[in-house]
Amino acid sequence: MSAAVRAGWRIGAAAAALRGRAGRPLSQATGEGGGAEGGGGSVSREAVERLVREHPVVVFMKGSPAQPLCGFSNAVVQILRLHGVEDYRAHDVLQDPDLRQGIKNYSNWPTIPQVYLNGEFVGGCDILLQMHQNGDLVEELKKLGIRSALLDAEKDQEKK
Repeated sequence: MSAAVRAGWRIGAAAAALRGRAGRPLSQATGEGGGAEGGGGSVSREAVERLVREHPVVVFMKGSPAQPLCGFSNAVVQILRLHGVEDYRAHDVLQDPDLRQGIKNYSNWPTIPQVYLNGEFVGGCDILLQMHQNGDLVEELKKLGIRSALLDAEKDQEKK
Protein backbone atom coordinates (compact mmCIF):
# COMPACT_ATOMS: atom_id res chain seq x y z
CA MET A 1 0.00 0.00 0.00
CA SER A 2 1.47 3.35 -0.96
CA ALA A 3 2.26 5.83 1.79
CA ALA A 4 -0.28 8.31 0.42
CA VAL A 5 -3.02 5.69 0.29
CA ARG A 6 -2.13 4.33 3.73
CA ALA A 7 -2.20 7.83 5.19
CA GLY A 8 -5.70 8.31 3.83
CA TRP A 9 -6.94 5.05 5.30
CA ARG A 10 -5.23 4.77 8.65
CA ILE A 11 -6.81 6.50 11.55
CA GLY A 12 -5.25 4.68 14.43
CA ALA A 13 -3.74 1.33 15.12
CA ALA A 14 -6.30 -1.13 13.78
CA ALA A 15 -8.55 -4.04 14.60
CA ALA A 16 -11.40 -5.42 16.56
CA ALA A 17 -12.69 -8.57 18.08
CA LEU A 18 -15.79 -10.65 18.59
CA ARG A 19 -16.37 -13.94 20.21
CA GLY A 20 -13.97 -16.31 21.90
CA ARG A 21 -13.29 -19.79 20.61
CA ALA A 22 -15.53 -21.30 23.28
CA GLY A 23 -18.53 -19.36 22.00
CA ARG A 24 -18.52 -16.93 24.90
CA PRO A 25 -17.97 -13.21 24.47
CA LEU A 26 -14.26 -12.51 24.03
CA SER A 27 -14.20 -10.49 27.23
CA GLN A 28 -15.21 -13.62 29.14
CA ALA A 29 -13.36 -16.22 27.07
CA THR A 30 -9.89 -14.71 27.48
CA GLY A 31 -9.92 -14.47 31.25
CA GLU A 32 -8.14 -11.14 30.89
CA GLY A 33 -9.43 -8.17 32.80
CA GLY A 34 -8.65 -4.55 32.38
CA GLY A 35 -8.90 -3.95 28.71
CA ALA A 36 -9.93 -1.21 26.45
CA GLU A 37 -9.16 2.37 27.16
CA GLY A 38 -11.77 5.06 27.19
CA GLY A 39 -14.40 3.51 29.40
CA GLY A 40 -16.55 0.51 28.69
CA GLY A 41 -15.27 -2.74 27.35
CA SER A 42 -13.10 -5.21 29.15
CA VAL A 43 -11.60 -6.68 25.99
CA SER A 44 -7.83 -6.36 26.19
CA ARG A 45 -5.82 -4.78 23.43
CA GLU A 46 -3.89 -8.05 23.11
CA ALA A 47 -7.10 -10.02 22.56
CA VAL A 48 -8.19 -7.64 19.83
CA GLU A 49 -4.72 -7.81 18.26
CA ARG A 50 -4.98 -11.62 18.11
CA LEU A 51 -8.32 -11.39 16.30
CA VAL A 52 -7.03 -8.85 13.80
CA ARG A 53 -4.05 -11.04 12.97
CA GLU A 54 -5.86 -14.40 12.94
CA HIS A 55 -6.42 -14.32 9.18
CA PRO A 56 -5.30 -12.25 6.16
CA VAL A 57 -8.80 -10.74 5.80
CA VAL A 58 -10.77 -9.86 8.94
CA VAL A 59 -14.05 -7.95 9.11
CA PHE A 60 -15.77 -6.64 12.21
CA MET A 61 -19.39 -6.17 11.29
CA LYS A 62 -22.97 -6.14 12.47
CA GLY A 63 -24.40 -9.56 11.81
CA SER A 64 -22.74 -12.27 9.75
CA PRO A 65 -21.76 -12.58 6.09
CA ALA A 66 -24.82 -14.79 5.59
CA GLN A 67 -27.06 -12.27 7.35
CA PRO A 68 -25.63 -8.75 7.62
CA LEU A 69 -27.65 -6.59 10.00
CA CYS A 70 -26.83 -3.17 8.55
CA GLY A 71 -26.44 -1.77 5.08
CA PHE A 72 -22.78 -0.87 5.50
CA SER A 73 -21.88 -4.36 6.70
CA ASN A 74 -23.85 -5.78 3.79
CA ALA A 75 -21.95 -3.56 1.34
CA VAL A 76 -18.59 -4.82 2.67
CA VAL A 77 -19.76 -8.43 2.29
CA GLN A 78 -20.94 -7.74 -1.27
CA ILE A 79 -17.65 -6.08 -2.26
CA LEU A 80 -15.70 -9.05 -0.93
CA ARG A 81 -18.02 -11.40 -2.84
CA LEU A 82 -17.51 -9.45 -6.06
CA HIS A 83 -13.79 -10.03 -5.70
CA GLY A 84 -14.33 -13.71 -4.90
CA VAL A 85 -13.05 -13.38 -1.33
CA GLU A 86 -14.87 -16.14 0.51
CA ASP A 87 -12.20 -17.13 3.03
CA TYR A 88 -12.17 -14.41 5.66
CA ARG A 89 -12.93 -14.03 9.35
CA ALA A 90 -16.05 -12.08 10.24
CA HIS A 91 -16.84 -11.04 13.79
CA ASP A 92 -20.34 -9.94 14.77
CA VAL A 93 -19.87 -7.06 17.21
CA LEU A 94 -23.55 -7.14 18.14
CA GLN A 95 -22.90 -10.39 20.00
CA ASP A 96 -20.44 -8.80 22.44
CA PRO A 97 -20.78 -5.16 23.57
CA ASP A 98 -17.26 -5.29 25.05
CA LEU A 99 -15.84 -6.32 21.70
CA ARG A 100 -17.84 -3.63 19.92
CA GLN A 101 -16.30 -0.93 22.12
CA GLY A 102 -12.93 -2.67 22.24
CA ILE A 103 -12.52 -2.62 18.47
CA LYS A 104 -13.45 1.04 18.30
CA ASN A 105 -10.87 1.82 20.98
CA TYR A 106 -8.23 -0.34 19.33
CA SER A 107 -8.53 1.27 15.90
CA ASN A 108 -9.54 4.72 17.11
CA TRP A 109 -12.29 4.45 14.47
CA PRO A 110 -15.84 5.14 15.69
CA THR A 111 -17.89 3.04 13.28
CA ILE A 112 -18.56 -0.54 12.26
CA PRO A 113 -17.82 -2.31 9.93
CA GLN A 114 -14.05 -2.31 10.13
CA VAL A 115 -11.87 -4.16 7.62
CA TYR A 116 -8.32 -5.43 8.24
CA LEU A 117 -5.97 -6.76 5.59
CA ASN A 118 -2.93 -8.65 6.82
CA GLY A 119 -3.42 -7.21 10.31
CA GLU A 120 -3.60 -3.61 9.09
CA PHE A 121 -6.68 -1.45 9.50
CA VAL A 122 -8.03 -0.45 6.10
CA GLY A 123 -11.18 1.40 7.11
CA GLY A 124 -14.90 0.95 6.85
CA CYS A 125 -17.41 0.53 4.07
CA ASP A 126 -16.63 3.86 2.41
CA ILE A 127 -12.91 3.15 2.15
CA LEU A 128 -13.43 -0.41 0.90
CA LEU A 129 -15.87 0.89 -1.72
CA GLN A 130 -13.36 3.52 -2.83
CA MET A 131 -10.62 0.85 -3.07
CA HIS A 132 -12.96 -1.33 -5.12
CA GLN A 133 -13.83 1.51 -7.49
CA ASN A 134 -10.27 2.70 -8.11
CA GLY A 135 -8.71 -0.78 -8.39
CA ASP A 136 -6.63 -0.59 -5.20
CA LEU A 137 -8.50 -3.51 -3.65
CA VAL A 138 -7.37 -5.82 -6.48
CA GLU A 139 -3.76 -4.83 -5.75
CA GLU A 140 -4.09 -5.22 -1.98
CA LEU A 141 -5.67 -8.66 -2.38
CA LYS A 142 -2.84 -9.66 -4.72
CA LYS A 143 -0.34 -8.80 -1.95
CA LEU A 144 -2.20 -11.29 0.24
CA GLY A 145 -2.01 -13.98 -2.44
CA ILE A 146 -5.69 -13.57 -3.33
CA ARG A 147 -6.57 -13.22 -7.01
CA SER A 148 -9.61 -11.01 -7.46
CA ALA A 149 -12.44 -12.65 -9.37
CA LEU A 150 -12.87 -9.33 -11.18
CA LEU A 151 -9.64 -9.99 -13.07
CA ASP A 152 -11.13 -13.18 -14.50
CA ALA A 153 -14.35 -11.35 -15.35
CA GLU A 154 -12.31 -8.75 -17.27
CA LYS A 155 -10.56 -11.51 -19.25
CA ASP A 156 -13.92 -13.05 -20.14
CA GLN A 157 -15.19 -9.66 -21.35
CA GLU A 158 -12.10 -9.13 -23.51
CA LYS A 159 -12.60 -12.51 -25.22
CA LYS A 160 -16.10 -11.51 -26.35
